[in-house]
Amino acid sequence: MRLAATGTAAVSLALALTACGQTVATQTPAAGGGSEGIGLLLPESTSSTRYDAFDKPLIEKTVAGLCTKCTVSYANAGGDANAQKKQFDDMIAKGVKVILLDPVDAKLTAPWVDAANAKGVKVVAYDRLAQGKVAAYVSFDNQQTGQLQGQSLLDALGPKASSANVVMIDGAESDPNAAQFKTGAHLALDGKVKIAYEQSGEWKPEVATAKTNEAIQSLGKNGIQAVYAANDGMAAAVIDALKAAGIKNVPVGGQDASIDAIRRVLTGEQAYTIYKPYKPETDAAGSIAVQLAEGMDISTTATSSTDSGGLHIPSLLLTPIVVTKSRVEATVVVGGLYKASDICTQQYEEACAEAGVK
Repeated sequence: MRLAATGTAAVSLALALTACGQTVATQTPAAGGGSEGIGLLLPESTSSTRYDAFDKPLIEKTVAGLCTKCTVSYANAGGDANAQKKQFDDMIAKGVKVILLDPVDAKLTAPWVDAANAKGVKVVAYDRLAQGKVAAYVSFDNQQTGQLQGQSLLDALGPKASSANVVMIDGAESDPNAAQFKTGAHLALDGKVKIAYEQSGEWKPEVATAKTNEAIQSLGKNGIQAVYAANDGMAAAVIDALKAAGIKNVPVGGQDASIDAIRRVLTGEQAYTIYKPYKPETDAAGSIAVQLAEGMDISTTATSSTDSGGLHIPSLLLTPIVVTKSRVEATVVVGGLYKASDICTQQYEEACAEAGVK
């Protein structure tokens, strides 16, 4: 349960870190040569493309800009918790001082974090709250994200909401963020629509497809009026499954503002996505990692607190943003996530023009 949250960007603390230098750090498989080693462990690359495309390079750039002797070692678990555990152990063996951990399965991480702490290695929970005595937590307000998803689905349904059957395809039960998204969505939806079917899609498009087909078989082609999908990868699978079944005009929402989702929003195939600006999150994570590696105070960045098993974890929780067709230009384009030219390839030129994306 969150005790407090703030949307304040973390970039301002760069001024407090100028003593660390301004030369570019390099990604390296080892942390030798007197460097301050920082490990970066991200969870997967299939259901969401954001990690390799955005999180990794932005965190590396932040660290590079703040610390002349810091190096970043990177590994992606590919959705495998056992692989991530080995990667975590490898980081400790390399002698890193800080590990930024976005866990595949947060329920497993407490002994990992304990082992790291015993060796003087600080662990920062990134994007998902890892269990154990982590030094800090950087993410978005996940319950608010779920509420925005639910409210956006209601907005897409309009006056039809009161009689609507809604299917919910939630995220993985091993992911604490998914539980918070689900809680937030229910806060928005419960009592206003009928949740006719709800299952975990496990963050896997193929599972989301199977669950959607199961919902269609259970409710019938005319028994689904909207679908909540916890992220864009699963939303794409849901949309394809509905199309294959001949089901039209059913709003489907997602999360992550992936470029394919933005295009689906523009064409009307997807009702909305949720934009969680990566740079404030990666700036905060990289800055906290440098601060911890240098033995500095993190309170200028981690300005709120999160309850985790009786522990009060210093945290920065940022504010998510809804993206609908009319808001693509004002959100992901103005915000610098994508250029209009990236989104508006020939196939999408007409949709972009209609939405004022230029």
